[in-house]
Amino acid sequence: MASAKGWREAPEMTDVVFELKGHSVAVDYMFALWSEVARILPWIEAEKYAGIHPLKVAASGLEMLLPRRTKLVLRVPQARAAQATGLSGQALRIGSSVLHVGAATERPLQAYPTLHAHVVASECTEQVFIAGVTCQLDELNVSCKWLCGKRHVIEGTERTLAGYSLVLHDLKPEESLRVQRYGLGGERRFGCGIFVPYKTITGLG
Repeated sequence: MASAKGWREAPEMTDVVFELKGHSVAVDYMFALWSEVARILPWIEAEKYAGIHPLKVAASGLEMLLPRRTKLVLRVPQARAAQATGLSGQALRIGSSVLHVGAATERPLQAYPTLHAHVVASECTEQVFIAGVTCQLDELNVSCKWLCGKRHVIEGTERTLAGYSLVLHDLKPEESLRVQRYGLGGERRFGCGIFVPYKTITGLG
């Protein structure tokens, strides 16, 4: 995992939430989704900490169904939030699917004691991954408890994305905001290392 020593250089971040209409996407949708978003918002390619939240989908064979209330969420520097709304009204071609992007609202980051990332990118074994997480949290000056979940592997036509789910809990408010602002690991553009609020975990030693 990459070092987190440069976290102080990360800009203030915010989430921009879009209404989204579509039926389904392929399992490896995140690669085409980033390309389409970058086509419309070319500046996002240069924003090191920008990314796209994983879509909330339901598995159905070789496709992922989009529930009616699914949103498209970009995590971008706060200074770019207004520009990000340029995605509204656009059609995104994700393989054989077309997603229509609707109205946008800004959702500032808030401090929560428990955060979850669907995938933190890593090609390593679980043991090496755990050591990397420990190192990055130390570099972020974050002292919390955490749980490593199952390994995920997504195979696209041109590349493979792998990593582990991760839950951080007992976070102090400033630590929670720091983790959301910086993230962990790489591949933010493909939804990795983006932390969101999670149900509180209690009773763990």
